[in-house]
Amino acid sequence: MDTFAKIKKQAYRSRWDKMTVFDLLLVLFMLIICFITLYPFYHTLIVSFNSGPDTAKGGIWIWPRVFTTDNYRRVFTDSNIFRAYQITIMRTFIGTLISVFFTAAFAYGISKKELFGRNAYLVIGVITMFFSGGLIPTYLLMHWLGLTNTFWVYIFPTMFNFWNVIIFQGFFREIPVELSESAQLDGANELNIFIRIIIPVSTPALACIALFNGVGHWNAWFDAYIYNKVHLQTLQTLLMRLILNNNTGSGPVNLTSIMEQQVRTLTSESVRAATVMVAVGPIIAIYPFLQKYFVKGIIIGSVKG
Repeated sequence: MDTFAKIKKQAYRSRWDKMTVFDLLLVLFMLIICFITLYPFYHTLIVSFNSGPDTAKGGIWIWPRVFTTDNYRRVFTDSNIFRAYQITIMRTFIGTLISVFFTAAFAYGISKKELFGRNAYLVIGVITMFFSGGLIPTYLLMHWLGLTNTFWVYIFPTMFNFWNVIIFQGFFREIPVELSESAQLDGANELNIFIRIIIPVSTPALACIALFNGVGHWNAWFDAYIYNKVHLQTLQTLLMRLILNNNTGSGPVNLTSIMEQQVRTLTSESVRAATVMVAVGPIIAIYPFLQKYFVKGIIIGSVKG
């Protein structure tokens, strides 16, 4: 054990000895970038656990000066939070599932070189990546389809994304054609091939696109803001409304559902910080474990071998 520890220590020492001035500057630069990226989250966290009037005085940088959980009590006593959480979770799960399936199905069809009109579909799809109808025509279309003030306005417009089609198509091209041909010899049609063969062997691509869609649905707020009423708003839309309603500063929060002595410990800034942490907490906790799929998704189909 001592010999192994000595070898390990020598390896670390030799690694540090080989570092140049450029390496040290690069490490320092990356540490600064990490600090700039992570500190805003940490600052929001400590503000959410600090007393509102004390936060208004300023100087909260490292830890809460007057620790309190009243901010989170305010957030979780609001029934709108739980309803918004339910809407957001349902939207993320259902929207991601449907979008991945339909996008993969379209990409599988478009990956077939013998598909009639394939080039035309590709051109039309690429055009949609750069041009859109605009906000007013889109709203009129959603209203004409009867999707406004319904849950399905979150699902149907996001069922298809051509950028995800390109990622799927690159992956499907690497799947050996012999798999499909052998299934066809056994009497399987294209739908059976897609569901029973293509989907099971496309787990990395499916996970990548599911992560893209899941994060997009969880963070979305604008469509809920313009299409739906308050009872169907998502968590991020609720957060945005809270920020707008309390954007006048850090004065006391006007709450009728909380006891007077508790109101004195709350301000718009402290409640806003707690709401931010409640809204982004789940996605921050999940993202580090799934980040590798983002990298895989970008390089899918770029290298053959």
